Amino acid sequence: MTEQRVNCVSHPLIDHHLALLRGAATSSSDFRRSAKMLATLLAFSATHDLTTEETLVRTPLTETRGKILAQRVGLVPVLRAGLLMVDPLLDLIPAAEVWHLGIFRDESTAQPVHYYDKLPADRPVDAALILDPMLATGGTVTMVVDRLRAWGVPSITICLLLSAPEGIEAVRRHCPDVAVYTCAVDERLNDLKYIVPGLGDAGDRGFNTVRTDS
Repeated sequence: MTEQRVNCVSHPLIDHHLALLRGAATSSSDFRRSAKMLATLLAFSATHDLTTEETLVRTPLTETRGKILAQRVGLVPVLRAGLLMVDPLLDLIPAAEVWHLGIFRDESTAQPVHYYDKLPADRPVDAALILDPMLATGGTVTMVVDRLRAWGVPSITICLLLSAPEGIEAVRRHCPDVAVYTCAVDERLNDLKYIVPGLGDAGDRGFNTVRTDS
């Protein structure tokens, strides 16, 4: 992947909501709110190359030309944390299709485990946006990219709230033609493959659940 395909989106509002997202004292409701704000801000950049077509619009005064989206767009949230990013994208693209993929990380091996998939056998979308708050090792996201390629999706974009350099490098090696948009790239992964400084477990924090296996 060329460096230009990895886009770290910079904006004062992104900085603000990312700081709130990181805070250990941030409530689950505030965590969800900031995640949605970040997803909205990120989507503005990540969707810049969607194709449009001209249409005739009747205003209260006259007729004029306008542009509407010309592609079938698919949102692909990685369960469950990716669900935090779905609503703001649907607000922006109400006609988007939502296709869920269930993948979790085996904590003992740090490898992705694919457990849920309802993608149809035909009629792939024209453009897919993978929604996953965090990119750690890159194993989960690259598995999703492979699945979408097998479905026949011609244009794939990865939307992330936070990334580790190791994950960015894994995506760069595995799928150099896929664009990556992230709000920040953190320092590193620790020995347990968690992003440092990170923000903890996005799914647990966003959905107000507590791990029982730690």
